[in-house]
Amino acid sequence: MRLGIPVETYPLEQRVAASPAAVERYRKLGFEVAVARNAGADASFPDSAYEAVGATIVDQAEAFGGVDVVLKVRAPRLDAEGGSEVDLIREGATLISFVAPAQNEDLLKAFCARNLTVLAMDQVPRITRAQSMDALSSMANIAGYRAVVEASNEFGSFFTGQFTAAGKVPPAKVLVIGAGVAGLAAIGAARGLGAIIRAFDTRESVRDQIKSLGGEFLTVEIEESGDGGGGYAKVMSPEFIEAEMALFREQAKDIDIVITTALIPGKKAPLLWTRDMIEIMKPGSVVVDLAAENGGNCEVTVADQKVVVDGVTVIGYTDLTSRMANVASDLYGTNLAHLLKELGGAEGWNVDHENEVLRGALVAEKGEVMWPAPKVEPKAAPAPAATQPPAKPAATPQAASPKAATAAATGGSPPIFSQKAIAIGAALALLWVVLRFTSGTTGATAASIFVQHLTVFVLACFVGWQVIWSVTAALHTPLMSVTNAISGIIVIGGILMGMKNVDSGAATFIGALAVLFATINIVGGFQVTRRMLRMFHK
Repeated sequence: MRLGIPVETYPLEQRVAASPAAVERYRKLGFEVAVARNAGADASFPDSAYEAVGATIVDQAEAFGGVDVVLKVRAPRLDAEGGSEVDLIREGATLISFVAPAQNEDLLKAFCARNLTVLAMDQVPRITRAQSMDALSSMANIAGYRAVVEASNEFGSFFTGQFTAAGKVPPAKVLVIGAGVAGLAAIGAARGLGAIIRAFDTRESVRDQIKSLGGEFLTVEIEESGDGGGGYAKVMSPEFIEAEMALFREQAKDIDIVITTALIPGKKAPLLWTRDMIEIMKPGSVVVDLAAENGGNCEVTVADQKVVVDGVTVIGYTDLTSRMANVASDLYGTNLAHLLKELGGAEGWNVDHENEVLRGALVAEKGEVMWPAPKVEPKAAPAPAATQPPAKPAATPQAASPKAATAAATGGSPPIFSQKAIAIGAALALLWVVLRFTSGTTGATAASIFVQHLTVFVLACFVGWQVIWSVTAALHTPLMSVTNAISGIIVIGGILMGMKNVDSGAATFIGALAVLFATINIVGGFQVTRRMLRMFHK
Protein backbone atom coordinates (compact mmCIF):
# COMPACT_ATOMS: atom_id res chain seq x y z
CA MET A 1 0.00 0.00 0.00
CA ARG A 2 1.06 3.55 -0.70
CA LEU A 3 0.62 6.52 1.64
CA GLY A 4 0.35 10.09 0.37
CA ILE A 5 1.26 13.21 2.36
CA PRO A 6 0.10 16.38 0.55
CA VAL A 7 0.88 20.02 1.32
CA GLU A 8 -1.56 21.55 3.83
CA THR A 9 -3.40 24.46 2.16
CA TYR A 10 -5.54 25.67 5.06
CA PRO A 11 -4.75 29.32 5.92
CA LEU A 12 -1.98 29.71 8.54
CA GLU A 13 -1.44 25.94 8.68
CA GLN A 14 2.25 25.05 8.85
CA ARG A 15 2.06 21.46 10.07
CA VAL A 16 2.51 18.37 7.93
CA ALA A 17 1.04 14.91 8.47
CA ALA A 18 4.43 13.28 9.03
CA SER A 19 7.93 14.20 10.05
CA PRO A 20 10.83 12.22 8.53
CA ALA A 21 10.93 10.17 11.75
CA ALA A 22 7.24 9.32 11.31
CA VAL A 23 7.81 8.35 7.67
CA GLU A 24 10.43 5.90 8.88
CA ARG A 25 7.79 4.37 11.16
CA TYR A 26 5.34 4.08 8.26
CA ARG A 27 7.90 2.25 6.16
CA LYS A 28 8.58 -0.22 8.96
CA LEU A 29 4.84 -1.03 8.83
CA GLY A 30 5.27 -2.00 5.18
CA PHE A 31 3.99 1.17 3.47
CA GLU A 32 5.47 3.06 0.56
CA VAL A 33 5.36 6.81 1.24
CA ALA A 34 4.88 9.62 -1.28
CA VAL A 35 5.43 13.14 0.07
CA ALA A 36 4.33 16.22 -1.86
CA ARG A 37 7.11 18.60 -2.76
CA ASN A 38 7.75 21.15 0.05
CA ALA A 39 5.06 19.55 2.23
CA GLY A 40 7.25 19.88 5.31
CA ALA A 41 9.02 23.13 4.47
CA ASP A 42 7.04 25.27 6.93
CA ALA A 43 7.76 22.73 9.68
CA SER A 44 11.51 22.81 8.95
CA PHE A 45 11.51 19.41 7.24
CA PRO A 46 13.23 19.69 3.82
CA ASP A 47 12.46 17.26 1.02
CA SER A 48 15.95 15.80 1.36
CA ALA A 49 15.14 14.67 4.91
CA TYR A 50 12.17 12.67 3.61
CA GLU A 51 14.20 11.16 0.78
CA ALA A 52 16.86 10.11 3.28
CA VAL A 53 14.35 7.83 5.04
CA GLY A 54 13.01 6.28 1.83
CA ALA A 55 10.10 8.54 0.87
CA THR A 56 9.39 9.54 -2.73
CA ILE A 57 8.94 13.25 -3.50
CA VAL A 58 5.94 13.80 -5.82
CA ASP A 59 3.69 16.66 -6.89
CA GLN A 60 0.52 17.63 -5.01
CA ALA A 61 -1.82 15.87 -7.44
CA GLU A 62 -0.06 12.53 -7.05
CA ALA A 63 0.09 12.87 -3.25
CA PHE A 64 -3.73 13.05 -3.35
CA GLY A 65 -4.69 10.85 -6.29
CA GLY A 66 -1.85 8.39 -6.78
CA VAL A 67 -1.99 6.69 -3.39
CA ASP A 68 -4.17 4.26 -1.44
CA VAL A 69 -4.26 6.24 1.81
CA VAL A 70 -4.06 10.04 2.14
CA LEU A 71 -2.70 11.39 5.43
CA LYS A 72 -3.55 15.01 6.29
CA VAL A 73 -3.68 17.31 9.28
CA ARG A 74 -6.67 19.47 8.37
CA ALA A 75 -9.72 18.11 6.58
CA PRO A 76 -9.70 18.49 2.77
CA ARG A 77 -10.97 21.89 1.66
CA LEU A 78 -14.03 22.13 -0.53
CA ASP A 79 -13.10 25.73 -1.44
CA ALA A 80 -9.41 25.30 -2.23
CA GLU A 81 -7.83 27.08 -5.16
CA GLY A 82 -8.35 24.94 -8.23
CA GLY A 83 -11.39 23.15 -6.81
CA SER A 84 -12.30 20.74 -4.06
CA GLU A 85 -9.46 18.73 -2.53
CA VAL A 86 -11.88 15.85 -2.01
CA ASP A 87 -12.16 15.48 -5.78
CA LEU A 88 -8.37 15.07 -5.99
CA ILE A 89 -8.50 11.90 -3.89
CA ARG A 90 -8.78 8.67 -5.86
CA GLU A 91 -12.27 7.19 -5.69
CA GLY A 92 -12.47 4.38 -3.14
CA ALA A 93 -9.29 5.45 -1.34
CA THR A 94 -8.86 6.07 2.38
CA LEU A 95 -8.39 9.43 4.11
CA ILE A 96 -7.08 9.95 7.65
CA SER A 97 -7.16 13.49 9.08
CA PHE A 98 -8.98 15.80 11.46
CA VAL A 99 -12.55 16.10 10.17
CA ALA A 100 -14.87 17.64 12.83
CA PRO A 101 -17.91 15.83 11.39
CA ALA A 102 -20.38 17.69 13.60
CA GLN A 103 -19.49 20.99 11.89
CA ASN A 104 -18.86 19.64 8.37
CA GLU A 105 -21.99 17.98 7.03
CA ASP A 106 -21.20 19.03 3.45
CA LEU A 107 -17.78 17.43 3.76
CA LEU A 108 -19.33 14.11 4.79
CA LYS A 109 -21.56 14.21 1.71
CA ALA A 110 -18.52 14.87 -0.48
CA PHE A 111 -16.74 11.87 1.07
CA CYS A 112 -19.69 9.62 0.29
CA ALA A 113 -19.89 10.92 -3.27
CA ARG A 114 -16.27 9.81 -3.82
CA ASN A 115 -16.88 6.47 -2.09
CA LEU A 116 -14.10 7.24 0.40
CA THR A 117 -13.28 5.52 3.67
CA VAL A 118 -12.53 8.28 6.17
CA LEU A 119 -11.04 7.98 9.65
CA ALA A 120 -11.19 11.14 11.76
CA MET A 121 -8.35 11.67 14.21
CA ASP A 122 -10.59 13.92 16.30
CA GLN A 123 -13.07 11.05 16.78
CA VAL A 124 -10.60 8.54 18.23
CA PRO A 125 -12.24 7.55 21.54
CA ARG A 126 -10.47 8.91 24.60
CA ILE A 127 -9.88 5.59 26.29
CA THR A 128 -6.74 4.15 27.83
CA ARG A 129 -6.04 1.77 24.94
CA ALA A 130 -6.21 4.61 22.41
CA GLN A 131 -3.94 7.10 24.19
CA SER A 132 -1.11 6.56 21.71
CA MET A 133 -3.51 7.55 18.88
CA ASP A 134 -5.11 10.53 20.66
CA ALA A 135 -4.01 13.36 18.38
CA LEU A 136 -6.41 15.81 20.04
CA SER A 137 -4.52 15.49 23.31
CA SER A 138 -1.16 15.78 21.56
CA MET A 139 -2.17 19.01 19.86
CA ALA A 140 -4.00 20.41 22.91
CA ASN A 141 -0.90 19.93 25.01
CA ILE A 142 1.10 22.06 22.57
CA ALA A 143 -1.66 24.70 22.38
CA GLY A 144 -1.79 25.05 26.17
CA TYR A 145 1.96 25.54 26.39
CA ARG A 146 2.00 27.99 23.48
CA ALA A 147 -0.83 30.01 25.06
CA VAL A 148 1.44 30.79 28.01
CA VAL A 149 4.27 31.74 25.64
CA GLU A 150 1.99 34.15 23.75
CA ALA A 151 0.64 35.59 27.00
CA SER A 152 4.13 36.18 28.37
CA ASN A 153 5.05 37.98 25.16
CA GLU A 154 2.18 40.45 25.61
CA PHE A 155 2.32 40.74 29.41
CA GLY A 156 4.44 43.67 30.54
CA SER A 157 5.91 42.18 33.70
CA PHE A 158 7.59 39.14 35.23
CA PHE A 159 5.83 35.83 35.78
CA THR A 160 7.89 35.08 38.86
CA GLY A 161 8.25 37.55 41.72
CA GLN A 162 11.39 39.68 41.83
CA PHE A 163 13.31 41.29 44.68
CA THR A 164 15.68 43.95 43.36
CA ALA A 165 17.54 46.97 44.68
CA ALA A 166 14.90 49.09 42.96
CA GLY A 167 12.04 47.38 44.75
CA LYS A 168 9.79 44.35 44.80
CA VAL A 169 7.83 43.06 41.79
CA PRO A 170 4.90 40.73 42.60
CA PRO A 171 4.45 37.49 40.63
CA ALA A 172 1.86 37.29 37.87
CA LYS A 173 -1.50 35.80 38.73
CA VAL A 174 -2.86 33.44 36.08
CA LEU A 175 -6.40 32.07 35.85
CA VAL A 176 -6.90 28.98 33.67
CA ILE A 177 -10.52 28.16 32.81
CA GLY A 178 -10.93 24.54 31.80
CA ALA A 179 -8.50 21.93 33.09
CA GLY A 180 -8.44 19.54 30.16
CA VAL A 181 -5.21 18.61 28.41
CA ALA A 182 -4.64 22.17 27.15
CA GLY A 183 -5.53 23.72 30.49
CA LEU A 184 -3.22 21.43 32.45
CA ALA A 185 -0.39 22.15 30.00
CA ALA A 186 -0.96 25.88 30.49
CA ILE A 187 -0.95 25.45 34.28
CA GLY A 188 2.32 23.54 34.15
CA ALA A 189 4.00 26.06 31.86
CA ALA A 190 2.86 29.13 33.82
CA ARG A 191 3.77 27.55 37.15
CA GLY A 192 7.18 26.69 35.75
CA LEU A 193 7.70 30.40 35.03
CA GLY A 194 6.87 31.22 38.65
CA ALA A 195 3.32 32.55 38.35
CA ILE A 196 0.57 32.11 40.93
CA ILE A 197 -1.98 29.74 39.38
CA ARG A 198 -5.72 29.57 39.89
CA ALA A 199 -7.85 27.20 37.85
CA PHE A 200 -11.54 26.48 37.41
CA ASP A 201 -13.29 23.48 35.92
CA THR A 202 -16.82 22.17 36.24
CA ARG A 203 -15.44 18.66 36.78
CA GLU A 204 -14.53 17.89 40.37
CA SER A 205 -12.39 15.00 39.12
CA VAL A 206 -9.59 17.36 38.00
CA ARG A 207 -9.10 18.97 41.43
CA ASP A 208 -6.16 16.73 42.34
CA GLN A 209 -4.51 17.21 38.95
CA ILE A 210 -4.62 20.99 39.35
CA LYS A 211 -3.23 20.82 42.88
CA SER A 212 -0.46 18.44 41.83
CA LEU A 213 0.73 21.07 39.33
CA GLY A 214 0.82 23.75 42.00
CA GLY A 215 -2.48 25.45 41.19
CA GLU A 216 -5.40 26.53 43.36
CA PHE A 217 -8.71 24.89 42.43
CA LEU A 218 -11.58 27.40 42.44
CA THR A 219 -15.11 26.25 43.23
CA VAL A 220 -18.64 27.61 43.44
CA GLU A 221 -21.16 26.95 46.18
CA ILE A 222 -23.52 24.92 43.97
CA GLU A 223 -22.76 21.20 43.87
CA GLU A 224 -23.20 19.95 40.30
CA SER A 225 -21.04 17.56 38.30
CA GLY A 226 -19.84 18.84 34.95
CA ASP A 227 -18.30 15.59 33.75
CA GLY A 228 -19.65 14.86 30.29
CA GLY A 229 -17.58 11.72 29.72
CA GLY A 230 -14.56 11.15 27.53
CA GLY A 231 -12.58 13.88 29.27
CA TYR A 232 -15.03 16.62 28.25
CA ALA A 233 -17.37 18.87 30.21
CA LYS A 234 -21.11 19.14 29.72
CA VAL A 235 -23.51 22.10 29.59
CA MET A 236 -24.27 23.26 33.11
CA SER A 237 -27.52 24.46 34.65
CA PRO A 238 -28.43 28.20 34.60
CA GLU A 239 -27.95 28.36 38.38
CA PHE A 240 -24.44 26.96 38.13
CA ILE A 241 -23.53 29.30 35.27
CA GLU A 242 -24.75 32.30 37.28
CA ALA A 243 -22.59 31.30 40.26
CA GLU A 244 -19.68 30.66 37.90
CA MET A 245 -19.96 34.14 36.39
CA ALA A 246 -20.02 35.72 39.84
CA LEU A 247 -16.81 33.87 40.68
CA PHE A 248 -15.13 35.06 37.47
CA ARG A 249 -16.12 38.69 38.10
CA GLU A 250 -14.58 38.49 41.54
CA GLN A 251 -11.38 36.99 40.12
CA ALA A 252 -11.17 39.53 37.27
CA LYS A 253 -10.21 42.30 39.71
CA ASP A 254 -7.02 40.51 40.75
CA ILE A 255 -5.96 38.38 37.77
CA ASP A 256 -3.22 39.43 35.32
CA ILE A 257 -3.59 36.67 32.70
CA VAL A 258 -6.63 34.58 31.76
CA ILE A 259 -6.35 31.47 29.58
CA THR A 260 -9.66 29.94 28.48
CA THR A 261 -9.80 26.40 27.06
CA ALA A 262 -13.42 25.29 27.51
CA LEU A 263 -14.99 23.28 24.69
CA ILE A 264 -18.09 21.10 24.43
CA PRO A 265 -17.99 18.43 21.67
CA GLY A 266 -20.20 19.21 18.69
CA LYS A 267 -21.29 22.61 20.02
CA LYS A 268 -20.18 26.22 20.00
CA ALA A 269 -17.69 27.10 22.71
CA PRO A 270 -19.42 28.36 25.89
CA LEU A 271 -19.21 32.09 26.66
CA LEU A 272 -17.32 32.40 29.95
CA TRP A 273 -15.47 35.74 29.95
CA THR A 274 -17.81 38.63 29.19
CA ARG A 275 -17.20 42.25 28.20
CA ASP A 276 -17.90 43.53 31.71
CA MET A 277 -15.18 41.23 33.08
CA ILE A 278 -12.74 42.74 30.59
CA GLU A 279 -13.64 46.18 31.93
CA ILE A 280 -12.94 45.03 35.50
CA MET A 281 -9.46 43.70 34.66
CA LYS A 282 -6.34 45.83 35.21
CA PRO A 283 -4.89 47.62 32.17
CA GLY A 284 -2.05 45.57 30.71
CA SER A 285 -3.76 42.26 31.49
CA VAL A 286 -3.92 39.52 28.86
CA VAL A 287 -6.63 37.05 27.80
CA VAL A 288 -5.72 34.07 25.59
CA ASP A 289 -8.77 32.32 24.10
CA LEU A 290 -7.93 28.78 22.96
CA ALA A 291 -11.54 28.25 21.84
CA ALA A 292 -11.44 31.08 19.29
CA GLU A 293 -11.86 28.70 16.33
CA ASN A 294 -15.16 27.42 17.77
CA GLY A 295 -16.64 30.82 18.62
CA GLY A 296 -14.50 31.69 21.62
CA ASN A 297 -14.93 31.66 25.40
CA CYS A 298 -14.36 35.43 25.57
CA GLU A 299 -17.04 37.80 24.33
CA VAL A 300 -14.61 40.14 22.56
CA THR A 301 -12.41 37.49 20.93
CA VAL A 302 -11.74 37.90 17.21
CA ALA A 303 -10.52 34.70 15.56
CA ASP A 304 -6.93 34.82 14.26
CA GLN A 305 -6.40 38.31 15.66
CA LYS A 306 -5.04 40.14 18.67
CA VAL A 307 -7.28 42.97 19.87
CA VAL A 308 -6.96 45.46 22.73
CA VAL A 309 -10.16 46.28 24.62
CA ASP A 310 -10.08 48.75 27.53
CA GLY A 311 -6.35 48.22 27.90
CA VAL A 312 -6.67 44.41 27.98
CA THR A 313 -5.01 42.39 25.20
CA VAL A 314 -7.24 39.57 23.92
CA ILE A 315 -5.51 36.92 21.79
CA GLY A 316 -7.67 34.80 19.51
CA TYR A 317 -5.05 32.98 17.46
CA THR A 318 -6.33 29.70 16.02
CA ASP A 319 -2.91 28.50 14.90
CA LEU A 320 -1.18 28.15 18.28
CA THR A 321 -0.33 24.52 17.58
CA SER A 322 0.86 25.38 14.08
CA ARG A 323 3.24 27.97 15.56
CA MET A 324 5.19 24.98 16.90
CA ALA A 325 4.89 23.10 13.62
CA ASN A 326 8.05 21.03 13.95
CA VAL A 327 7.20 19.25 17.19
CA ALA A 328 3.46 19.25 16.40
CA SER A 329 4.05 17.45 13.09
CA ASP A 330 6.31 14.93 14.76
CA LEU A 331 3.76 14.12 17.48
CA TYR A 332 0.87 13.99 15.02
CA GLY A 333 2.86 11.68 12.75
CA THR A 334 3.51 9.39 15.70
CA ASN A 335 -0.23 9.29 16.47
CA LEU A 336 -0.88 8.35 12.84
CA ALA A 337 1.77 5.62 12.99
CA HIS A 338 0.03 4.01 15.95
CA LEU A 339 -3.33 4.20 14.14
CA LEU A 340 -1.83 2.61 11.02
CA LYS A 341 -0.47 -0.17 13.21
CA GLU A 342 -3.93 -0.61 14.74
CA LEU A 343 -5.28 -0.97 11.19
CA GLY A 344 -2.92 -3.89 10.63
CA GLY A 345 -0.18 -2.18 8.65
CA ALA A 346 0.23 -2.64 4.92
CA GLU A 347 -0.07 -6.43 5.01
CA GLY A 348 -3.03 -6.86 7.34
CA TRP A 349 -5.03 -3.70 6.56
CA ASN A 350 -8.53 -4.02 7.99
CA VAL A 351 -11.01 -1.40 9.21
CA ASP A 352 -12.44 -3.70 11.84
CA HIS A 353 -15.87 -2.59 13.06
CA GLU A 354 -15.43 -4.73 16.18
CA ASN A 355 -12.42 -2.62 17.16
CA GLU A 356 -13.84 0.21 19.30
CA VAL A 357 -10.96 2.53 18.43
CA LEU A 358 -11.34 2.12 14.66
CA ARG A 359 -15.14 2.15 14.77
CA GLY A 360 -15.09 5.32 16.84
CA ALA A 361 -12.80 7.07 14.34
CA LEU A 362 -14.69 5.86 11.25
CA VAL A 363 -16.92 8.64 9.85
CA ALA A 364 -17.50 7.41 6.28
CA GLU A 365 -17.08 4.11 4.45
CA LYS A 366 -17.91 3.08 0.88
CA GLY A 367 -20.39 5.86 0.27
CA GLU A 368 -22.09 5.63 3.65
CA VAL A 369 -21.87 8.01 6.61
CA MET A 370 -20.74 6.03 9.66
CA TRP A 371 -20.72 8.89 12.15
CA PRO A 372 -21.59 8.97 14.98
CA ALA A 373 -20.33 5.60 16.13
CA PRO A 374 -22.78 3.50 18.14
CA LYS A 375 -22.27 3.69 21.87
CA VAL A 376 -20.50 0.71 23.31
CA GLU A 377 -22.84 -0.93 25.79
CA PRO A 378 -21.18 -1.94 29.05
CA LYS A 379 -20.85 -5.66 29.46
CA ALA A 380 -23.41 -7.26 31.73
CA ALA A 381 -22.09 -8.16 35.13
CA PRO A 382 -21.69 -11.91 35.69
CA ALA A 383 -24.44 -13.64 37.62
CA PRO A 384 -23.74 -13.75 41.35
CA ALA A 385 -22.38 -17.00 42.62
CA ALA A 386 -24.51 -19.29 44.76
CA THR A 387 -24.67 -18.27 48.39
CA GLN A 388 -23.65 -21.74 49.56
CA PRO A 389 -20.00 -22.42 48.71
CA PRO A 390 -19.42 -25.60 46.75
CA ALA A 391 -17.88 -28.53 48.54
CA LYS A 392 -14.15 -28.85 48.12
CA PRO A 393 -13.19 -31.81 45.91
CA ALA A 394 -11.45 -34.64 47.66
CA ALA A 395 -7.76 -34.89 46.93
CA THR A 396 -6.75 -37.81 44.78
CA PRO A 397 -3.99 -40.11 46.01
CA GLN A 398 -1.67 -38.72 43.34
CA ALA A 399 -2.40 -35.08 44.23
CA ALA A 400 -2.16 -35.48 47.98
CA SER A 401 1.14 -34.29 49.41
CA PRO A 402 3.17 -36.39 51.88
CA LYS A 403 2.33 -33.88 54.62
CA ALA A 404 -1.37 -34.21 53.89
CA ALA A 405 -1.11 -38.00 53.90
CA THR A 406 0.70 -37.94 57.23
CA ALA A 407 -1.87 -35.55 58.65
CA ALA A 408 -4.66 -37.86 57.56
CA ALA A 409 -2.92 -40.84 59.13
CA THR A 410 -2.52 -39.03 62.44
CA GLY A 411 -6.09 -37.93 62.72
CA GLY A 412 -6.02 -34.73 60.69
CA SER A 413 -3.32 -32.67 62.43
CA PRO A 414 0.23 -32.55 61.02
CA PRO A 415 3.01 -33.85 63.28
CA ILE A 416 5.16 -31.28 65.07
CA PHE A 417 8.42 -33.11 64.24
CA SER A 418 9.17 -35.31 61.28
CA GLN A 419 10.40 -38.88 61.73
CA LYS A 420 13.86 -37.84 60.48
CA ALA A 421 14.12 -35.09 63.11
CA ILE A 422 13.10 -37.53 65.86
CA ALA A 423 15.73 -40.04 64.71
CA ILE A 424 18.49 -37.41 64.68
CA GLY A 425 17.48 -36.18 68.10
CA ALA A 426 17.52 -39.72 69.53
CA ALA A 427 20.96 -40.40 68.04
CA LEU A 428 22.39 -37.22 69.54
CA ALA A 429 20.89 -38.05 72.94
CA LEU A 430 22.35 -41.56 72.81
CA LEU A 431 25.76 -40.14 71.86
CA TRP A 432 25.65 -37.80 74.83
CA VAL A 433 24.83 -40.65 77.22
CA VAL A 434 27.64 -42.82 75.86
CA LEU A 435 30.20 -40.03 76.11
CA ARG A 436 29.06 -38.99 79.57
CA PHE A 437 29.04 -42.34 81.35
CA THR A 438 31.64 -44.47 79.55
CA SER A 439 34.68 -42.17 79.67
CA GLY A 440 37.26 -41.97 82.43
CA THR A 441 38.19 -38.82 84.33
CA THR A 442 40.15 -37.28 81.48
CA GLY A 443 37.72 -38.68 78.98
CA ALA A 444 34.80 -37.44 81.03
CA THR A 445 36.21 -33.92 81.04
CA ALA A 446 36.74 -34.04 77.29
CA ALA A 447 33.30 -35.54 76.81
CA SER A 448 31.74 -32.82 78.95
CA ILE A 449 33.38 -30.12 76.85
CA PHE A 450 32.31 -31.90 73.66
CA VAL A 451 28.72 -32.15 74.88
CA GLN A 452 28.66 -28.45 75.67
CA HIS A 453 29.83 -27.63 72.16
CA LEU A 454 27.42 -30.16 70.71
CA THR A 455 24.52 -28.61 72.63
CA VAL A 456 25.40 -25.14 71.33
CA PHE A 457 25.70 -26.56 67.81
CA VAL A 458 22.30 -28.28 67.94
CA LEU A 459 20.61 -25.19 69.36
CA ALA A 460 22.26 -23.03 66.70
CA CYS A 461 21.00 -25.34 63.96
CA PHE A 462 17.47 -25.42 65.39
CA VAL A 463 17.21 -21.68 66.06
CA GLY A 464 18.80 -20.85 62.70
CA TRP A 465 16.35 -23.11 60.88
CA GLN A 466 13.37 -21.51 62.62
CA VAL A 467 14.64 -17.97 62.04
CA ILE A 468 15.22 -18.47 58.32
CA TRP A 469 12.14 -20.50 57.40
CA SER A 470 9.72 -18.68 59.69
CA VAL A 471 10.63 -15.21 58.39
CA THR A 472 8.52 -13.71 55.59
CA ALA A 473 10.29 -13.82 52.24
CA ALA A 474 10.07 -10.02 51.95
CA LEU A 475 12.32 -9.73 55.01
CA HIS A 476 15.10 -11.98 53.76
CA THR A 477 17.11 -9.13 52.27
CA PRO A 478 17.15 -7.04 55.49
CA LEU A 479 18.02 -10.28 57.30
CA MET A 480 21.09 -10.53 55.09
CA SER A 481 22.86 -7.81 57.09
CA VAL A 482 22.48 -9.89 60.27
CA THR A 483 23.84 -13.02 58.60
CA ASN A 484 26.79 -10.99 57.32
CA ALA A 485 27.61 -10.01 60.90
CA ILE A 486 27.32 -13.62 62.09
CA SER A 487 29.49 -14.78 59.20
CA GLY A 488 32.09 -12.23 60.27
CA ILE A 489 32.17 -13.82 63.73
CA ILE A 490 32.65 -17.22 62.11
CA VAL A 491 35.59 -15.90 60.08
CA ILE A 492 37.26 -14.59 63.24
CA GLY A 493 36.58 -17.88 65.03
CA GLY A 494 38.04 -19.90 62.17
CA ILE A 495 41.19 -17.77 62.11
CA LEU A 496 41.67 -18.06 65.88
CA MET A 497 41.06 -21.81 65.73
CA GLY A 498 43.72 -22.26 63.07
CA MET A 499 46.24 -20.08 64.95
CA LYS A 500 45.66 -21.84 68.30
CA ASN A 501 45.96 -25.34 66.86
CA VAL A 502 48.87 -24.94 64.47
CA ASP A 503 50.13 -28.45 65.29
CA SER A 504 46.77 -30.03 64.51
CA GLY A 505 46.25 -30.37 60.80
CA ALA A 506 42.59 -31.32 61.23
CA ALA A 507 41.79 -28.24 63.35
CA THR A 508 43.57 -25.95 60.92
CA PHE A 509 41.73 -27.53 57.97
CA ILE A 510 38.32 -27.16 59.67
CA GLY A 511 39.11 -23.54 60.57
CA ALA A 512 40.08 -22.82 56.97
CA LEU A 513 36.80 -24.35 55.73
CA ALA A 514 34.87 -22.19 58.18
CA VAL A 515 36.62 -19.07 56.91
CA LEU A 516 36.00 -20.08 53.27
CA PHE A 517 32.26 -20.78 53.63
CA ALA A 518 31.65 -17.71 55.80
CA THR A 519 33.50 -15.51 53.30
CA ILE A 520 31.33 -16.84 50.46
CA ASN A 521 28.24 -16.00 52.51
CA ILE A 522 29.53 -12.47 53.25
CA VAL A 523 30.37 -11.71 49.61
CA GLY A 524 27.00 -13.02 48.43
CA GLY A 525 25.18 -11.07 51.12
CA PHE A 526 26.82 -7.80 50.14
CA GLN A 527 26.05 -8.41 46.46
CA VAL A 528 22.36 -8.98 47.18
CA THR A 529 22.23 -5.95 49.48
CA ARG A 530 23.88 -3.78 46.81
CA ARG A 531 21.33 -4.89 44.22
CA MET A 532 18.53 -4.05 46.63
CA LEU A 533 19.89 -0.56 47.31
CA ARG A 534 20.38 0.07 43.57
CA MET A 535 16.62 -0.32 43.09
CA PHE A 536 16.08 2.85 45.13
CA HIS A 537 18.53 4.99 43.13
CA LYS A 538 16.99 7.47 40.71
